[in-house]
Amino acid sequence: MKLFKGQEDEYKRRHDAIWPELQQLLKNAGIAEYSIFLDEDTLDLIGVLKINEVENMHAIAQLPIMKKWWDYMKDIMETHPDNSPTSISLKEIFYLP
Repeated sequence: MKLFKGQEDEYKRRHDAIWPELQQLLKNAGIAEYSIFLDEDTLDLIGVLKINEVENMHAIAQLPIMKKWWDYMKDIMETHPDNSPTSISLKEIFYLP
């Protein structure tokens, strides 16, 4: 994902005040841990999460609360026409449990 220049503090502020219903949705989807990291030079965001069923990620993308969050975030980051954040999948090449 990618932030617009100058939106770092706003992005953090919005996530510090994440909506309780969105937080519950993520937990109900099986997300046990979720971190987002910012590369301050490029404004790239990298999300890392643990989830039991990967298919749940696709399912929550269709839910109204997720779409509402995307609408809320579209003014501070790059998005697709449906307001979902632009993103790429990264291939895991190392894991140490």
